[in-house]
Amino acid sequence: MTRGIGDPLVSLYARSYLCRVGMSVAPIYKDHLTLSFKDFLKCYSQVQSDTVQNTLALQKMEMQSYLQLYSPGLDWILQCMAHRSSESILNDILIDGRKQCNSALLLNSIMTAFKPEYIAARTSQFIEHIRACEDSGFPKHLLFKTLGLCLVVADPPESQKLQILNDAWQSIVRLRGAAAYVACAEVWMEYALRHFGEREIDTILGDIIKHVTPDRAFEQHYGQLQSIVDKIVTHIHDFSRLFSINKFLPFIDLFQKESVKVEVCKLVLETFVRYQLEPTSDLVIVNALMFLARIMHDSVNALSLEDEMRHIGQLVCGFLKRVSVGTDYEQQLSFAVESRSSFSNLEPVLVYLVQSVNELAIETRRVVKGHHTRKTAAFVRACSAYSFITIPSVGNVLLRLNLYLVSGQVALLNHCLSQADSFFKAAISLLPDVPVVMEIDGKLRSTEPLLLDYIANLCSTLLVVPDPPESGVLYLARGLLNVLQTYAWDFNSDAKVKAYLSILSLLSAMAQETYAYHITGVDSDDRLYGNDPKFLAELQKLSDTILGEVLQQLHELADVPQRQGALAVALLGVGIVHGDLADAKFATLLANLWALALKTGGTDSRLLSRHATYLRRQKAAGRAIADELIQRL
Repeated sequence: MTRGIGDPLVSLYARSYLCRVGMSVAPIYKDHLTLSFKDFLKCYSQVQSDTVQNTLALQKMEMQSYLQLYSPGLDWILQCMAHRSSESILNDILIDGRKQCNSALLLNSIMTAFKPEYIAARTSQFIEHIRACEDSGFPKHLLFKTLGLCLVVADPPESQKLQILNDAWQSIVRLRGAAAYVACAEVWMEYALRHFGEREIDTILGDIIKHVTPDRAFEQHYGQLQSIVDKIVTHIHDFSRLFSINKFLPFIDLFQKESVKVEVCKLVLETFVRYQLEPTSDLVIVNALMFLARIMHDSVNALSLEDEMRHIGQLVCGFLKRVSVGTDYEQQLSFAVESRSSFSNLEPVLVYLVQSVNELAIETRRVVKGHHTRKTAAFVRACSAYSFITIPSVGNVLLRLNLYLVSGQVALLNHCLSQADSFFKAAISLLPDVPVVMEIDGKLRSTEPLLLDYIANLCSTLLVVPDPPESGVLYLARGLLNVLQTYAWDFNSDAKVKAYLSILSLLSAMAQETYAYHITGVDSDDRLYGNDPKFLAELQKLSDTILGEVLQQLHELADVPQRQGALAVALLGVGIVHGDLADAKFATLLANLWALALKTGGTDSRLLSRHATYLRRQKAAGRAIADELIQRL
């Protein structure tokens, strides 16, 4: 019945439906498949008949578009024939097709339907068929593309691999039109990457550049060219091999549109970060990737999305982490200076650079075992200067504060006392700029918990920082106190008082004859002042001032008993740990705080119980504690 249908396209789909039904009800029986295929071969000549040509002219349809309509039906018939078939079926189809049809459409469907292994084993034969077949409206570049897709999945015979590439490429380079050429080159590049080295890939890239440069044809094929780069970095993870391909960077330059070029650079940097496990000192790799990283950096502007900037920053940081110049520390510092000038708009990169230079200073200290020579001392001072210059470029206030603190600690470890003072002064001066709320992880959050932790950390560092001769006694502690007094604290929060308690703990620690910890080679105030009465008097005066402020705040919270009780417990804890418990007046104050905490309620009784247990143990250990305080407990 299908033989009686006059329209060749309709008859093809009728046969296709017959094959579909036959495969569903009797998959073992295949005689009707062969008959349907042979009938198609006999009817295919009707495509060139006057009737079809007149119909196409009436419908204003080109032959190429018309032949594309045949592909799905013909593909299905051939897929049914290829299902669980042997290679002999493929040989028979090729013979019959060449005798009766010899069409590019048929050849394309054959390569699509049969197993890639069957096609790969006969690659040379298929190339001859492609050259000899009649295109008659069906473009030959699709045949080379389909053949290339088969060879990407299955390997041809080893002895024929190079010959196959040469034969196919000779035909591809003669294709007319950049679109047809690029479509084939995209597929055959992967074949070359699978089986050949840098020389062949370099040749292909050079040929692609030659074909797409005239009339700026590359602008119409950014997607396919980007796919070629993706295939290259997918198959070549050794970047010394990648950048030995002379035409790779010129190929990257084809991407003139900024957004596309940035995506290509991201692709290369992502591959490097993922697969480069060991640091590299290869200048070719470093310079090439630095060039690509600068392209990404230069794309960042005021309109860039935060996620985009974060992604680029992470890639650049990943690249910088994998650059090493060995033990040449001065070269590492020079590289950090160059990186700062190249990536000044990326905050994550600036933060990483400051931390890496601090790590470099610590590594220098480890090498000299804490005893600097004139040369190494000058080097670590240069590291401190680098950090001090770079940190103000960081926009996030909290990050700047932490970098100032860490850099000051590093400078202190390396005996750079004046540089450490500058870092701590800058940190204290920056505290008023901390906003009350900040966007953290996409939500507006109060900065007070972070600020209190920072102040506690800063106070623990200030304990070992010696007062410089040109400044007054406790000038850093006084500066911190002055800043905290003027900071715009939340009226409904006790954060200001808790910050005062951190300074109170610092002053108490400074009053000890010997501090709890020191930095090797740095004489802290316990050694500079030697428990001098004037120094102790200054400490006492400043402590009384702070304690008075805390007690005043405690008195003002009489109408808010829960806050008053919590504050009383906090002051009680500081007094028990850091105060002179043998002083009767101070012991009375602690006893009153204890009573206030019990009176206001809402206080954790377990915390008070731990305080009492601590005092009893201290009394048993021989610590001088006023009897009144023990009795009140």
